[in-house]
Amino acid sequence: MKRLLALGIVFLPWKIKRWALRRFWGYQIADSARIGLSYIFPGELVMGEGASIGHLNVAIHLRRLDCGAHSIIDRSNWITGHPPSGRHFRHRTGRDPSLLLGAHAAITKSHIIDCTDKIEIGAFTTVAGYASQFITHGIDVVTNRQDCKPIRIGAYCIVGTRVTVLGGATLPDRSILGAASTLNKAHVEDCAVYAGSPAVQVKRLDPEAAYFHRPTGFVD
Repeated sequence: MKRLLALGIVFLPWKIKRWALRRFWGYQIADSARIGLSYIFPGELVMGEGASIGHLNVAIHLRRLDCGAHSIIDRSNWITGHPPSGRHFRHRTGRDPSLLLGAHAAITKSHIIDCTDKIEIGAFTTVAGYASQFITHGIDVVTNRQDCKPIRIGAYCIVGTRVTVLGGATLPDRSILGAASTLNKAHVEDCAVYAGSPAVQVKRLDPEAAYFHRPTGFVD
């Protein structure tokens, strides 16, 4: 019954939808935040001032979706996970199926984001382009069971189009992940370009670059 109610709420005018999401789901949605024609029903939803989720997005089976102030999830993104009460991953006792999006961060269009474990995308970071995949789970052939690891994307980063980011990976602050790259491990050196499959550091970046110091997320 609640799923049918949720589907109906998707099509309501925003002010009525916001009231219903606050009243019946207990979501914390700032007055200036907004959700378009999208099916967004995590366990917990927090949307800061000016945060927006566009049309044709799906976000389900998450413990928490946290959209920082003025963050953007544009359109046609599939964001899902494996709920904490699910039958798999019980050996991962600290697993957190959540997406945490920092202030002024942006996820553009048509990406697949698997939050079986936590994905953090830092403030002022842009997940750019189209058709990237963030995959936190897979099969461990040694133990013959499904396993998962979190992903962390730092602050003031650019994630290029059509990349693959795997569980356990980290992109340090003020870094770029090149288009079509595969990030499969935790890197530590910030202000760098990482590219290739698997991605390796290919260039250093000037820490004074304007992108790393902009006061708002939008880039002219």
